[in-house]
Amino acid sequence: MTAGPSSPGSEIPGRDRVSLAPGYDISRLIVGGWQLSAGHHRSGPTPDEAVDHLVELADLGYDTFDCADIYTGVEELYGRFLRVWRSTSAGDRPIRIHTKLVPDLGALADIDDAYVRRIVERSLERLGVEALDLIQFYWWDTSVGDWLAAGETLAALQREGAVRHIGVTNFTATEVEALERGAGLDVVSNQIQYSILDRRAEAADGDSSTPLLAFGALAGGFLTPGWVGRADPGLQDLPNRSLVKYRLIIEEFGGWEAYQALLAEIAVIAQAHGVDMATVSLAWVLDQPGVAAAVVGFSSVERMRANRAALALRLTGDDRARIRRITDDAPGPTGDVFALERDRSGPHGRIMRYDLNAD
Repeated sequence: MTAGPSSPGSEIPGRDRVSLAPGYDISRLIVGGWQLSAGHHRSGPTPDEAVDHLVELADLGYDTFDCADIYTGVEELYGRFLRVWRSTSAGDRPIRIHTKLVPDLGALADIDDAYVRRIVERSLERLGVEALDLIQFYWWDTSVGDWLAAGETLAALQREGAVRHIGVTNFTATEVEALERGAGLDVVSNQIQYSILDRRAEAADGDSSTPLLAFGALAGGFLTPGWVGRADPGLQDLPNRSLVKYRLIIEEFGGWEAYQALLAEIAVIAQAHGVDMATVSLAWVLDQPGVAAAVVGFSSVERMRANRAALALRLTGDDRARIRRITDDAPGPTGDVFALERDRSGPHGRIMRYDLNAD
């Protein structure tokens, strides 16, 4: 799924910002909130500490933050952050919050206008805003229920002023086209997994002008120096589902040995430019056609500060060739965007949680 030259996502006015729609621009590095959710199952900052960290990130220049209705506690946390930010001396600088609408798999057959409105109204209340900057729509199984009718409700909410912009997440190009035609939506973005390890977006089911918001650009941390030369941890001892998810992607890529060969090349490139490996990995994603921005999960203020170096890094043709020599030999991941994860009987689908939207 690549964006054509006329897409908003490919007409980048500056390295650090991009326009998704007329009058709506975002930072090309977006702060991801999944790691701040209760569902991530790791120790982390307290809510008060997390709010302080988010304010620090805004001071650093991050002004776009990603979350979801199913990230337990994060919409409320972002709401607290917005209230604190507005009270600071820089609080007149706008902060953009992107959330999601991910209906429960078990509810798809019965989802109606009221269900969609309830979820949107709940997000508005949690965030403490009059309108959602961007809501990103997902539907687990388009063979179940009326997903186009749900899209029509989102379009109505946009006309009513409750939603400013509508995007999707983990949709194929064909699904985006069907949603735009069938529900009358103007889809401004598609959030999908995209990294040096996972290039399924490059061989998707058709060309699309929809700008891509790439998540997983660092593969849950697997594309950072802490993993160089380490023995394969397998799947059983990994501390959270995010690492399990990306360890499965490594297996699709060709296994631990192929992955370590990729890390070695990234390390060489990083040393040549005087940057760290995460900077190289992020810069590679930001350079890909159609990628408007990368969503980077929050780990620490220091890590997010360092990540901003990716906005200035210019990879050379030789750098890209070194990476491609490894990735071109990789057997996978293959298939369409999110196809592996949609297979609920396969290893990728079995670790997913499908019913997280209940009150």
